Order: sequence, then C-alpha cells, then structure tokens
Amino acid sequence: MIFKFLFRHKSLLILSILIFLINPAFATVINYGKAGKIDYNLQTGTFNVYNGSKSLLLNGFSHANINQKILSSKEYKQISYTKSSIKDGFGKGFKYSFHLKQKGLPDMLQIFYTYSNADYFLIEITLKGDDLSSNHMVPLSGSLMDDDTLDTPTSLFVPFDNDTFISYNASPLKSNTSNQSAEVTALYHDLSRKGIVIGSVEHQNWKTGIITAMDKDKNISLQAISGFTDEKITRDKIEHGYLKGNAISSPKVFFGVFADWREGMETYAKANRIAEPPIVFKWKAATPVGWNSWGAMQEKITLEKANQVTDFFADSLKAFRIGDVAYIDLDSYWDNLLKGGLHGDYSKLKAFADHAKAKGLKPGIYWAPFVDWGFAAGGKRVADGSFYTFEGMWTKVGDAYQDLDGARALDPTHPGTQQRIKTVINKFKECGFEMIKIDFLGHAAIESDRFYDPKITTGMQAYKAGMEFLLKQLDGKMLVYAAISPSLASGRYVHVRRIACDAFKSIKDTEYTLNSVSNGWWQTYLYDYIDADHVVFGDQSEGENTARFLSAIVTGTCITGDDFSRKGKWTNTAQRLLNNSEILDVLKNGKAFVPVEGNSGKSASQLFIKDTSGVKYLAIFNYENEAKGYKIDFSRIGLNATEVYLSENLLIKETNQLKNNQVINLKAKDAVIFKIKLKP
Repeated sequence: MIFKFLFRHKSLLILSILIFLINPAFATVINYGKAGKIDYNLQTGTFNVYNGSKSLLLNGFSHANINQKILSSKEYKQISYTKSSIKDGFGKGFKYSFHLKQKGLPDMLQIFYTYSNADYFLIEITLKGDDLSSNHMVPLSGSLMDDDTLDTPTSLFVPFDNDTFISYNASPLKSNTSNQSAEVTALYHDLSRKGIVIGSVEHQNWKTGIITAMDKDKNISLQAISGFTDEKITRDKIEHGYLKGNAISSPKVFFGVFADWREGMETYAKANRIAEPPIVFKWKAATPVGWNSWGAMQEKITLEKANQVTDFFADSLKAFRIGDVAYIDLDSYWDNLLKGGLHGDYSKLKAFADHAKAKGLKPGIYWAPFVDWGFAAGGKRVADGSFYTFEGMWTKVGDAYQDLDGARALDPTHPGTQQRIKTVINKFKECGFEMIKIDFLGHAAIESDRFYDPKITTGMQAYKAGMEFLLKQLDGKMLVYAAISPSLASGRYVHVRRIACDAFKSIKDTEYTLNSVSNGWWQTYLYDYIDADHVVFGDQSEGENTARFLSAIVTGTCITGDDFSRKGKWTNTAQRLLNNSEILDVLKNGKAFVPVEGNSGKSASQLFIKDTSGVKYLAIFNYENEAKGYKIDFSRIGLNATEVYLSENLLIKETNQLKNNQVINLKAKDAVIFKIKLKP
C-alpha cells in the first residue's frame, strides 16, 4: 500500500520531506490526539498534517483577500510563534500562534488549537493592520492525501439550509470533479468507513464553503473558504458581505481523521455546540411529539376543526405522548382565526389554546418573522405594530430584493421588522402558546448591499441579530422549532430543527427525508432534537404509512399531520401506529438513528441503527416498488458475528432469533423496526 501511495503522491511527498530535511531548524511540531501531528515550517508558512506515519494534508497554507489583494502565508518571510496553555469549553489544550510579518503587508496570525484526547485540531487566521476589509478568507488550503487506490472516496455535500427540496449528496469524488459543500464535508470510504472531516464551527460572521476537488491525476485539493456564496446553495444573489476593521478573523475550522467517518461527523456537531453554545433556554422537558396543521388541513383551519383535532388526540391517541406531553400546532393560515390583522383580535386563538390545555395538550403556533408575503401589494403598507412601511424593511440586494418561496426577505436589523416581531410574539404569549414553529429563517441570512444597522455587514451577522431579538421577545416561554433554516448556524437559537424540506405521505417523501437523516443525522448533537416534518398517512398503503411513521422515529421526534377533524383511513392508521408505546419509547432519549451505509448519493441508507440501554434498534426501509431481501451483516451494525440474538419486531410484537447474514424480506414500499437485546 505504501508504494501505491508514493507513486500517486511522490512529488508532493518528496518536496515536503526535502523541505523538512534541508531546514530542520525551521520545523515546529504540533502534536494532537492519539497520533496526530502538524509539522509547521517557519520559513515557508506552510504545514503538513499526519496521523502517525500517514500523511493527511500536504503543503497546507492560509490565504485571504484583504483590501482587494490576495495575501498568502507563503509570502511572509518573518515568522515566529508562541505556545500557550488554554482551557475552554473543549477542555484543556494548547494554542499555537504563528505570527507572520512582511514589510508593506498586514500581519497574519495562523492559530492552531489542540486539546487533550481530541483527534482533531482547529485552525483560524487573523489579519491585523489599518482599515482592513475582506470578504474572502481561507484558513485551510492544501492537498488531501488518500492512499486507498482500490476504493474511490466519497465526498459529502451538506446543504446550507433545507429549502427548495434540496438534498444531501454522498457521491464519489472522481477525476476532474469537485464538490462545494456548505460549512462541512467528509471525505471517506464507505467500506472501511475511514474518513476525514473538515468544517467551520463558527457561523456568526461568515458563510463557509468546503471545496474538495480531484484533478486528472487523482490528486485531491482542499479549500475552506470563509466568504462563500453560491445562489444554488446559500441562496445569495450577490457576493458575501465584507468584514472591516483593524483586525479581521476567519471562523475556526475543524480538521480531524477518524476510523469511522460517522463518529467524525458526530464529533464535529458536538464541536459546533461547544464553539457556539445555545442561547435559547435549556430544554429539560421530554422529547416533543404532536401534530401540525400543514400536513393536510393547511388553509382550511377553523376554530372548530382545530378543537376537533385536539379532541381526537385527547380521546383516541392517549398513548401518543412522551412524558405525558403532546403539542397541537397551528401552522400557516392560523390567521383565519384573527380579526383586524396581526395587531387585532386574537380571542379565537386564545380559545383554541385554552381548549388544548383543558384537554391535557400543549398549544403551538407558527410564524415566519423575517418575510413579507404581501409584497406584491406594494411597499406602502404599514407593518403591524409599527409606523414603518414594508418598502423600507425589505432586504436590499443590488438593485432589487430577495424573493424566494413566494416571500420577500425582511431586514432583521430594521426597527420595523423588530417592532412587528415584538407585537406578534406578545400576542402569542398572551394567548398562552407553549410552542412556536418559526419558518423561512434563511431569508434573514441573505447577503445585502446594506442593512439598517450599519454595524451589520454580512448575512450571518444579520441572522444573529434577528434571531437574538426574536429569542428575547419569546423570553423562554415556548419550545422553539425551526422549519426552513440554516443547517448549522441555527443551533444556538432553537430546540428542534426540521432535517429536510416539506414531506408528506408517499414513499418518496420518506426517502427524501431519510436522505437528510442518512447524511445529516449528526445534527442530533447540534440541536436538542431533529425532526422529520409532519407525518401524513392519508389513504396510502399500510407499508408506506409504516415507513413514513418510522422515518420520524429514526429522526428522533414525531409530528403527525393528518386532518383528524374528520374521519378517514388515516384515523385508524394513526390509532394503530401512534399508540404503539414500545416504538414511542425509542424517542425518549431524543437522539437520531445512525445510517449503516453512507454512499447513497441523493437517495438514502436502507438500514439505520440506534444503541440505548443494552438494546440495539434496527430499522429497515424499502423505497422500491418491488419486494426486497436485506442481508443483515453483523459486522456493519455492530453485533458479534458468532452470536445469536433475540429480536422483536415492534410492529407486530413478534420475537425471533437473529443470526449473522440472515435475510429479512420486506414488501415493496415498506419498513420494519426491530428491538435487539444485547447480551451482557
């Protein structure tokens, strides 16, 4: 294997070795994790990264566009460094600051952070000088090493948000191809599961893109670009906003190698939560389950129908609770119950909330605080709760505005936007709502030529300002659920985040949702909960309904969505599935299942596993139109190949033995979940 590695990467490797041998006095060694090592060359401003004797990254360097000039760490001739002990949320460790100076150039600081027992490091750069301006900083760039010539590496695409039915994509990185991923990527081999994870852990100033590319000679390049925008990914129609000042810093970028890339992604998610701790109040109650009106009722909301749904949950779905709690949430068109607009009469909404509480349920409400749905009627309209007109509140994008999903973005920093938010949230609190579903949050992160607050110059800064203002108005009174929203930047602000875009009742809806779980399950460690969206049964087949229900269980919560104000096939289906207390028990710890396989492109893994309290759960999905058999390879799901286990099918309450390589047959468009008892 080593000879294959040398043949493929011999030029880069030989150059790196020669530099080290010729200039040993200029090499500074930074150790991290069990076997990680960074060799930094004080003469060239470059570094190599190793795991033991294995090369991970060669010719690593940093660069930035400052005041319209590209500056690279390779240009600087005077480099010194300091090492200091640190103790923060990541634990105890060391901070290595490399100070790069060059006459006529701003100073550059390359800063590495390492922590005890962490098989990753963090890197950031800071430029210091007078009146600096930048919208493009690359703290980490270089050549990734991959010595497995028998298996093409998979490069993971992670969306910036969950809008426009976007999908994750786990596809082979082949010659002359590249992958632009938002905030994070993993480069891994599905068979061995070995992989490297690279991603930003800070999102309050910058949007970051992780770019991996393979040339015709199969060399792999890496760039972590802070200041990344692409309309198909970040929704922006203009370039990233500029940060200005005498010191400008990139976000910290995570780099780690893992025996199992899935562990790496979970570690990365946890690192985000440490780097940017939640400011939403700490959730101490049970895993949220419940109902949302958008699944089927949609624009037909009335007080009578909402109360009838509440009664159905109180009378016919008594077991559908976690910790004796379920939420009844009115989505868009709840304003059917209003009189006099958003600042008017909310008495019918309060009547609904009171009825839900009287039935032992928790009332929820929906709002999209950063969009204007009525922009087609003109900008002279006065925003509710303010004296401002909408035309002054619209986010300016070049000579136009940001229109997406039929709504126009509102500037989160504008006092009209904020007064409108304050007015509506106060009304919700007066009604007694205990949950809020907030939607179209990506509109608040759009890059703009200018924001009302002149201190805000980037989309992510605007998002931070808007979300912090919103949380202040909520004042810890409601469970906060995000629907369409930035994937990583929202971790500070909400308890629950929907993992994908809207999904309803078909097997394709299930597959679409589980594409996001297959590649984004790790967000279960960034949020308190991730959700599969409203589970609608309708008149679908028993198998499709089972699959849709289990897609929610695999994600970690369950929000159902049929119109239970009237009877239909869905009412019997709901009673059969939603009252299954043993399956609902799986939700108690609120964590998502882990995919068994990872290189499924825009499709989804067919097998998912979850370990808890001496039990392993195995969920299997058949997305196809034909029956299919699944061979259960114990080595892939973490069971002992020589053991025989007791396995209970939780859908039919039947227990059988499960052996290695046993085939489980599923009908077309169907799913099953097993509870496997692990031996002591």
